[in-house]
Amino acid sequence: VNGIVGYGCRIFYGVKAVRFITASHSQLKYGARLINSYLGNNSTISCCEVLNSLIFPAHEQHHNNSFLCASLVMGQSNIAAGATIGSNHNSRSADGEIVAGRGFWPGLCVSLKHNSKFASFTIIAKGDFPSELNIPIPFSLVSNDVTNNRLLIMPAYWFMYNMYALARNASKYKDRDKRTHKTQHIEYDYLAPDTINEIFDTLDLFKKLVPNEKGEATVTGWENTGRPTVLTKLPQSTAVFREVIQLYGCRNLLKHIASTKPVDFDSFKKTLSAKISRSKWLNIGGQLIAEDKMQQMKRSVKSGKIKNWDDIHRFYESMGNQYENDKLNHAYTSLLEVLGITSKQFTASLFKDILLKTMSTNDWMTNGIYEAREKDYSNPYRKMVYENNEEMIKVIGRLEDNSFIQEQMKKSDLFKKEVRSLIKKWKL
Repeated sequence: VNGIVGYGCRIFYGVKAVRFITASHSQLKYGARLINSYLGNNSTISCCEVLNSLIFPAHEQHHNNSFLCASLVMGQSNIAAGATIGSNHNSRSADGEIVAGRGFWPGLCVSLKHNSKFASFTIIAKGDFPSELNIPIPFSLVSNDVTNNRLLIMPAYWFMYNMYALARNASKYKDRDKRTHKTQHIEYDYLAPDTINEIFDTLDLFKKLVPNEKGEATVTGWENTGRPTVLTKLPQSTAVFREVIQLYGCRNLLKHIASTKPVDFDSFKKTLSAKISRSKWLNIGGQLIAEDKMQQMKRSVKSGKIKNWDDIHRFYESMGNQYENDKLNHAYTSLLEVLGITSKQFTASLFKDILLKTMSTNDWMTNGIYEAREKDYSNPYRKMVYENNEEMIKVIGRLEDNSFIQEQMKKSDLFKKEVRSLIKKWKL
């Protein structure tokens, strides 16, 4: 009732939808309830209740779970069975809101209270979280440590222990983008201007903390209780975050080199903008846009320069066309910032050192993809339901035959060849 159904959508088997929009190639099925909500492109809601929510593209929600208060979920999210997002009636005022950056993964039977806010790629361990949360660190694991009566947060968890899921999801979302008209440029890479900026904010936060001998530190204001919030593995996560910023910078510089084909380092450097500082970015419906450009668009609406919806659509399209160049500028300034250098100090010899370091980081991440999946083959509790190894292989296949892992290994080899070839060609 009173809904707008986009191109390529499928809605079937006992669905209830009222005052809703389903963007193209999304699905509602198996008794799903979608009320007063927007569901983004290439998303699925099955067997669930979603009310008063704005959901960005590539959202997956299956089994029985509920959004009981208003939610803004910024895409590439996966809501596990039994999750209760925003337990309602925890105050005498109107219900509040849950705001979650892209890559939001609450675990089995997670119960959250409004208002809560989560940085990009937050994974939440199974548990009833007693109070409102404000988690500003991306790629972290959030746990309710009941035994020690504390909230436990492990920054950079995805990179250290869950690389297979992180890399596979980025690839999967891109492959499953079935939009007939890809008018909006949706970013699926986990290393992008929004997440990199969150990592920089995290590194600034870490500088103010003094970890103990276990590498832990206590922070305040992240949970609405009197119990401690503890960050773990600070030295390791600091090193990982610095590495992935360099990887992000290098990947985008290499992409730029491949498209523009400069003959040497000097001509390459002339194509890079040295006059800008690292820009702030916003996730606008899955499309990343620099904050200053969004402010400019709003001013144009207020002044009457932008007169109608067609003008606004043209703005989004133009931002999509400019995205790769804007992202390149952001990647370059991010690289300079994490290295603590100016553009003048970015020399050919330093670029060579960065390339070699990035090659090592890329190897480490590719090995992490393999090792994260390998656990399924070595864990005795995973293996115990099979009579023997042969039966297990028959059911789940050989690890060596995993097509995604093979693809990532090939990409890693190509990356190394590309780097070595560039170093040789430019005589770095």
